[in-house]
Amino acid sequence: MAAFIVSIVRVIDPEGFKPYSAKIAGLAETFGGEYVARGPVIETLEGTSAPGERVVVVRFPDSASARAYIDSPTYREGKALRQGAGEVSMRLIEG
Repeated sequence: MAAFIVSIVRVIDPEGFKPYSAKIAGLAETFGGEYVARGPVIETLEGTSAPGERVVVVRFPDSASARAYIDSPTYREGKALRQGAGEVSMRLIEG
């Protein structure tokens, strides 16, 4: 069953966030991931969202592949690079 990682991203320091983006570029694809959507929130239809919030949705073949991506040493190294430069909240969804 396909699995999706849905990330809510708020970039605090664009320059400081760049090393994270560079580190994980192409990484999801090595685990079978495919970007379904990524970009800024253009309108909040219900509830609230922070100014400048971005949403990233990546589809994986299954939840094991999605977890392997998040647990990979490369992703962990990238995550460490974004500390203080951005806030990321992730959800894993099957469907």
